[in-house]
Amino acid sequence: MRFGPWSTATAHLCSRKDKTLLDLDANRPPQGPRDAATVVLLRDEDGRLEVFCVKRHGKIAFAGGAIVFPGGKVDPSDHDPAWEQLVATQPGRLTDLAADAKTARATVVAACRELLEEAGYLPLVAKDAAELPSELRHDSSKLIGWLNSERQQIDGASLVPLSRWLTPEVETRRFDTRFFLHHASRSARPTHEGHENTESFWASANDTLAQFDEGKIQLLPPTHRTLTWLSAFSNVASALRAAESHTLEIICPRFVQHVDDQGTTLALAMPGDPEHELATALSTGPSRFVLRGERWVPESYRPSR
Repeated sequence: MRFGPWSTATAHLCSRKDKTLLDLDANRPPQGPRDAATVVLLRDEDGRLEVFCVKRHGKIAFAGGAIVFPGGKVDPSDHDPAWEQLVATQPGRLTDLAADAKTARATVVAACRELLEEAGYLPLVAKDAAELPSELRHDSSKLIGWLNSERQQIDGASLVPLSRWLTPEVETRRFDTRFFLHHASRSARPTHEGHENTESFWASANDTLAQFDEGKIQLLPPTHRTLTWLSAFSNVASALRAAESHTLEIICPRFVQHVDDQGTTLALAMPGDPEHELATALSTGPSRFVLRGERWVPESYRPSR
């Protein structure tokens, strides 16, 4: 994807690293994205659907201080052939998220490993996640050995693919991130690990979006879009059913110059926005995120006068 000419003002905005959660440079050669995975833990509580979120440490290079879902990049160890026997069943439609079966399995492993490390939770076929030894969370390299010794398998089928987001080319750290939904067990007590993530909470999607609207928290566009989509459902079962038909086409926002009566700034044009090369919207919400101060705010496209 190419972005065409940039004005001097826009190039300047895109070459600075600040508190906008991203490190942007329109003049830098694009970096190849790394495979990554994110798990959106869901539960039914008091007659409503709730989502588990963590807050990234403010000093973390990518998305520092933002509210996110547990997840991270695929590590080389996630490709270990031993995982072939330790992931019970692959999620449905997983082949739509990766070029080959090995990459697909590594993505599932990464999703579950990151969930273990960042939330202390692991979906298993025949064992309650609450019974996991605490040392596994702090040293996931022991996970393969523990699963073999306990004759346990990861419940891959419990991860339901929802979407796939690709970081724009102007970002320094680029990720090809697969988003999965998972219905947490009733005994689950996920919590942040205190290093990369400093807070955690369960809340409805609407409540978390309201916190963002009030300026109390930071959300990156993929997180905001996922919460917006989830806000339409009253329980986990209905969300999981809808996810089965949700598009898995890659969503890659396009950085554009945004001009309106407030001046000139940047925007992330989403598929379906008039300034994005894909005419069809692939996610729920306004067609772009506009940089307002230090926040990426969802807004509808309005042509400059």
